[in-house]
Amino acid sequence: MREVLAQAAFQLFLERGFERTTVDDIVARAGVGRRSFFRYFPSKEDAVFPDHERCLAEMTEFLAAADDSDPVGAVSDAARIVLRMYAANPEFSVQRYRLTREVPGLRTYELSVVRRYEQTLAGHLRSRFGEGGDGALRAEMIAASVVAAHNNGLRLWLRSGGEGDPEVAVDQALALVREVWGRPAASTAPAASEASAVPAAPAAPFTVSGDGDGEVVVMVARKGTPMWRVVQQIEAAVGEN
Repeated sequence: MREVLAQAAFQLFLERGFERTTVDDIVARAGVGRRSFFRYFPSKEDAVFPDHERCLAEMTEFLAAADDSDPVGAVSDAARIVLRMYAANPEFSVQRYRLTREVPGLRTYELSVVRRYEQTLAGHLRSRFGEGGDGALRAEMIAASVVAAHNNGLRLWLRSGGEGDPEVAVDQALALVREVWGRPAASTAPAASEASAVPAAPAAPFTVSGDGDGEVVVMVARKGTPMWRVVQQIEAAVGEN
């Protein structure tokens, strides 16, 4: 029934537009009552993203079973679960992508879904790195980097109309994340004697090209880098693009 309702809803969204389609229209097309719709979907927006709850549950289960040997690799593999969900139905995924570009409310809803994925990844990493201090900060930054890398590759594929293998671009972007964050946490900060003798210099930022909404710039700097140097590097990276 959930799938039937989702299909009916999406067909109407494409035919009439999202705003002009009501819940009554959807249940009439599906041949069920209003109560059936709200049993599965709290709102019309949820009907556009019927597979994300299942995917989020699968990601959570995957991370719960992951060992501690490679936390960055684990969250990268967890992100690929989302990618496979999109790739399983290219036509629907491309149509949904185009619809969300046209309806600001759907774009906002999609961003909230993405944030839930990011929080799930960050929660797993905090359980490995620690709930406070640098461990928590590292967890948040890695999770944000993984999501940015995944979304960059996914959107390239969606903009192409679902042509080719989406994992190629996503794997390339995730490889950059692992190159930066795959080292032990201790290696990202200078030794105490080195820090006292030489001012910490920020690592060069790398950019992950985004979609038409704007590029994503991920800045990586040594602990203790002056804020003005960080801002300087970000401004330089943005200016180059």
